Amino acid sequence: MTETFDIHTRLPAALSHRGEAWRFVADFAAHWQQPLRPGDGFAVADIEAAERRLGLDLPAALRETYLLLGRRTDLTSNHDTLLEPDELHVFDGALVYRTENQGAASWGILLAELGDGDPGTVVRADLADKSQERWEAWESSLMTACVEMVMSETVLFSGGFTDFLEEGAEETQLDGLFPELPRVGRDMRWFADADVLIRELDGFCLHARVRTEEGLEQLREAVPGDWLEG
Repeated sequence: MTETFDIHTRLPAALSHRGEAWRFVADFAAHWQQPLRPGDGFAVADIEAAERRLGLDLPAALRETYLLLGRRTDLTSNHDTLLEPDELHVFDGALVYRTENQGAASWGILLAELGDGDPGTVVRADLADKSQERWEAWESSLMTACVEMVMSETVLFSGGFTDFLEEGAEETQLDGLFPELPRVGRDMRWFADADVLIRELDGFCLHARVRTEEGLEQLREAVPGDWLEG
C-alpha cells in the first residue's frame, strides 16, 4: 500500500479530467487494495469481440475502464458487478454494463449517447410492475460512475478492515470527525482521512474501510452504534 495518497487533493481533479481519473484509480488501488498490474484489464481483442457481437462501438471511457482494471473484481464487483465484455447487452435502448448484486437494478448508457467519449449513465430498477420501469439519470459522466464504483466496491471489500453501521447512522456527526469529500455517487456522502474511508448511503447507513485493525476500533469508538462486525 502507498503511504502518500491525499484523496482530498486528488479526487476533484479525477472528477474533471479522464486522464486524472485513471491516475486516481491507480493510486487509490495501490493505497487501499493492491497496485494495478499488467493483466488486470481485458485485452483489446476482448473489447473488439464484444463490439462485433453487439454491432456498436463502446465509448472511450468504458473501453479504458475495461483495459485498465476490468479483471480486478476487488475494485469492481465485491457487491454489485461490472459485467465482463462478453456479458454486455442492450436492453430497452441502453447498453447495460453493471448490475446490482441481487438483480434489483442495472446501470447503462443510452444508445443515443454511445458516440460521446464519456457519456452520462442511467439506472433502471427491477420492479414487480414492469410497465413502471424506466431508465433514469445516474451520473453525468461514465468516468465519474467508474470512480464511484471503485470507491464503493473498496468499502464493501470483505478481505479488508471493513464494517457497516445501520441503526442510528442518520444521527452520526461525521462532519466533525472526518473531512468530507466531493460528492461521488447519487445519494452518497464520502468522508476520509489517510487511513479511513467512509460512505454514507442515503442518510441511513455507513460503510467504512480502515487500513488497520487499530484504526477500525478507533472508528467504532468515535462513531458509536451497533457496528455489524464490532
